[in-house]
Amino acid sequence: MAGPTQPPLLDVSGLTVSFATDRGRVTAVRDISFSVGAGEIVSIVGESGSGKTVSAMSILGLTDRRNTAVEGSVLFRGKRILDLPDREMRQIRGRDIALISQDPMTALTPVYTIGWQIAEQIRAHERISWAGAKRRAIELLGEVGLPNPAAVVDLYPHQLSGGMRQRAVIAMALSCNPALLVADEPTTALDVTVQAQVLELLLRLRRDFGSSIILITHDMGVVGEVADRVLVMYAGRIIEQGVTAQIFEDPWHPYTWGLLASIPPLTGPRPKRLLSIPGTPPSPDAISAGCGFEPRCRYAFDACKALPLRHGEGTHLAACFLPPQRRDALRHAALDLPGDAA
Repeated sequence: MAGPTQPPLLDVSGLTVSFATDRGRVTAVRDISFSVGAGEIVSIVGESGSGKTVSAMSILGLTDRRNTAVEGSVLFRGKRILDLPDREMRQIRGRDIALISQDPMTALTPVYTIGWQIAEQIRAHERISWAGAKRRAIELLGEVGLPNPAAVVDLYPHQLSGGMRQRAVIAMALSCNPALLVADEPTTALDVTVQAQVLELLLRLRRDFGSSIILITHDMGVVGEVADRVLVMYAGRIIEQGVTAQIFEDPWHPYTWGLLASIPPLTGPRPKRLLSIPGTPPSPDAISAGCGFEPRCRYAFDACKALPLRHGEGTHLAACFLPPQRRDALRHAALDLPGDAA
């Protein structure tokens, strides 16, 4: 992890992303700022539609510039990468910054074998023969838990199950030992055993090569296991952030309470029904001018009609108008914690 005087590996400031649609321009990501230190795992959590994937794709320059406007600053190793031409950005993607895509079927080309696609990426960034790159591809497929990788390397994507395709995409992302890995729901299509193997592989990437990881997920159990810091996103904004222990032990935002309350408890009596957040996330073109979570928040009051600014102490920040004294009591009641209820 970056020290107090060491600049972050990735520094995102004021990132705003909007798309041209038939209904006019729609803003999907709204003025988000965060950093990722060397060797740090930062998890971005939130429901579908909160802006997690759009943020990652914009940082990587993978949005369509013809109908997408990306504002703000993204520094990678001190270089502004949003302004780089496509040719230079392609040199960074795959080698220095790698992506594990959420949908492995669209991330793989159907007319090439799995091994060819992994070897092609390795050869694009390293001086190595096809035979050497293929051997490395076989090793990677074995490392991500695929059985008989020497045979799988010559299969096409349609010949693999969804979970096997996901592992092949992970192998491709790890092929050049990137400094920063953006993992977008990397364990969604995997069973629990393979999920544990993949998480161990990500941790080993950090341990052996000092890589940093942005982990995008809605699985709070995964977050609690591997993340150093957590960013909670809702309606295109970061509404709470902090080190993992702060988010799990002392969450400040009611939306974060809802995410944590939806996790089945590991100990104690089994609840008859898990708590859920009422309503649905807003469409990007229908987000209120104030707090985006206000229409779904059972604790909302008049002040929430305005836009809350993130405030807090040190690394722990939240965008919420609830005063600390009332917030603590309400949190205890919402999460059924011991202590005074509101």
